[in-house]
Amino acid sequence: MLWTIAIILVILWLLGFSLNIGAGLIHILLVIALIVGLVQLFTGRRV
Repeated sequence: MLWTIAIILVILWLLGFSLNIGAGLIHILLVIALIVGLVQLFTGRRV
């Protein structure tokens, strides 16, 4: 499920670059998703 959310955020992030709509919010969400993914990777937890 985390990978699905990450893929959706990347697609929205790329759309934000091309359309410049809500880019700030999408960037913040992408950074949060990246941090959560790294924490889960390093702690070895699986969703």
